[in-house]
Parts: sequence; C-alpha cells; structure tokens
Amino acid sequence: MASSVAQTPIARKISTNAVIRTVFANGSISRADIAKLTGLSKQTISDVVRDLEDDGWLKPVGQTDGRPGRNAITYEINARAGLAVSIDLGSTKIAAAICDLLGNVVAETKVSTDPRGGMHLVNQFSDLIVELAFAAGTTADKLRLVVLGSPGVLDPATGHINVAPSIPGIDAINLRQVFSDRMAIPVIVENDVNLAAQGERWRGHGVETSNFAFVALGTGVGMGIIANGTLLRGARGAAGEIAYLPIGGDAFDPGGFTLGTFESAVGSVAMLRRYVGFGGRNASTVADLFAAFNAGETSAAAAIEETARLVAVAIAAIGAALDPELVITGGSIGSRPELVNAIRGFLPRCTPYPPRIEISRFGNRAALMGGMGIAVERMHDDLFGVKLREV
Repeated sequence: MASSVAQTPIARKISTNAVIRTVFANGSISRADIAKLTGLSKQTISDVVRDLEDDGWLKPVGQTDGRPGRNAITYEINARAGLAVSIDLGSTKIAAAICDLLGNVVAETKVSTDPRGGMHLVNQFSDLIVELAFAAGTTADKLRLVVLGSPGVLDPATGHINVAPSIPGIDAINLRQVFSDRMAIPVIVENDVNLAAQGERWRGHGVETSNFAFVALGTGVGMGIIANGTLLRGARGAAGEIAYLPIGGDAFDPGGFTLGTFESAVGSVAMLRRYVGFGGRNASTVADLFAAFNAGETSAAAAIEETARLVAVAIAAIGAALDPELVITGGSIGSRPELVNAIRGFLPRCTPYPPRIEISRFGNRAALMGGMGIAVERMHDDLFGVKLREV
C-alpha cells in the first residue's frame, strides 16, 4: 500500500522537513531511529529517505551495532551536495571561502583587492570563484549561492552600496545584480560588519545571547547589531554606522561627514597621529604601535589609553541606546587585548551598567564566517524548507 505521505506534495514536504531536521540534529542515524524521533510511520520514513538518497542529499555511512536483531543502515547529510561561497571585500584584501551544507570550509584563499574598484572587482570576484571551485574539486556552475560582504552603507532592498569611501566605484554599480548576472547564481550582498555579527551569532560568542553588538575597530569603525535575535538594519540600512557618532571631535565640522567624527578619532590613522603627538617615533603602523606598547614605551601607552577612553564612551552610548548583554570587538585594532583590557578598565567609570566585552573568536575571519553562516542557512531553507535556527 502506498504511503499516505506520498499522496500530497505538501505532506511530503512536511515529512522531508522532519527527516532532514532530525538528521541535522542527530548526525549519523538509522531509519528506525528517525521514525521514533519524528513519529512518522516506518513506510513514510523509508520513502523519504530513499528519495533523499537518490537525489544525493543523504548518504549511507555505516550500520548500527550492539542492538538485538539485524544491523540497520545509518545515514547522514551529504554535505558536498550543496556548496556556496562567502567573500569578504576589504579595502586592501579579499578573503573568500567555499563551504558545504554543514558549514565546513572546503577551499579558502586571500588576495589583494584590485585598487581600481568598480567592475574590476566584479571581474576579480568571478576569477576568484572559478579558482576556488577548482581547488574544491568542483566548478563554479555547481555553486548554489554567493554571499558578499562589503564596507559601506547597504540598501537592504536593492543590495546597492550607497557609501563606501574605501572602495572606489563600488557605489556606482548595481553590485548584486551585476555580480549575479556574471556568475548566473544568486548573490546576497551585506555590510561586512553585519556579517561579522552574524558570524558570532552562528558559531561565536553570540550563540547564547539574543542581544549583542559587534564593534569593528581598524582602519575604519562600524557595528553590527543583533537585537532580540535579529539583525537590526534601521530605516536606510545604516543602523550601526558608529563612525558618525559625535564622539572624539567636533560633530559640526563638515570634514567629519565623510569618514565620521568617531572614526576620525579612533581609527588606525588617528591612533598613529595620537602616538606621534605624544612624542612617539618608533611606529609607522598600528602593529608597530602595539609592539612599542608591549616594549614599555610611554607614548604608545598614552595613545592606546586615549583611544580606549573614547571607545569606552562610545560603548557606553551604545549601551544606553541598545542595552546589549554583550559587546564583541573585532578588526585589526579591536582584536588587540591591550586595547580591550584598557576599554574594560574605563567602562565602569563612564556607565553604571557596563556590558560584558569579548574579543571576536574569529579575528579577521568574522565576516567570512558570517557569510558562510548565511549561506548555510539559505541553502537549508531553499533546498529542504528547513529554518536552521529551529534545528
């Protein structure tokens, strides 16, 4: 007798959803155990598992043992059946990775950003994906999705980058449409710091909290906000653009309208300028500055302390507006414990409710991780109708 599940497409989709959800949650598992956990009939499970195996989504991996009766075949997700790309576009470097259905990295690379920007970057992305696909043992046309993180203010409705001072020409093209047309696969464009926040929410410090902020400190500054478990974008997609906080300078100076008053006060250029102003002579990069600090140089210590003081004021303002349980810091400056420890010291002096501060688990790979997390969730939803957050 045919299974009743097979009689309606909606019922079969519900059954498939239940099977996939159970395999995701339990790993290698037999059909009998899937039936016990889902409450579906053994016949329905056999039909669904057979179809998923025939279509390449499940694969047999072994047999049960140590139980009475015959051993049963166990199945798990065929992770290689779905591959996607995450790209993190920076002003000087592009990081890219291909991940599978389980979020495993199967190929990864980093190259210098084409300084010409605009369409030259689209060409560079396309070439990069072809090379990565080859390294992963596949071809670009087999990839299901690209998630691209970029600096700048993103219009979430159109995917257009409206403001990106560090990436020339990127705001002059419809990046999402042009890139998607070039690759003939869907492309998601997201602000890079928002991606970093999503990376921490996926597998980082944000896994166990629904309210946190990711603050990126480096050449530029930015913030991604997870509020009640959801990415907060704002009316124009500019929520978290803390570069424009009126902290650390004259907010009425139009010179700060491009980079932002706060970024002009705490970014890497400002830190080096502050170091020189305090009499420092031994650092030409931020890495040099931190080396000088660790060597006991007073000018470096003063520069880092003043930067930490300004960042603490910004976090106090963020706390008053958003009440996050946690603030995660990242970026080339924000991942330095020397600075973060100083920020922790200043916070109780400028706010009665200082949030917990943690350094990102992923360093400069946070946005890349966020792109992979979004790609995995989208593939699961598109392929199986499974919302990964509910697994």
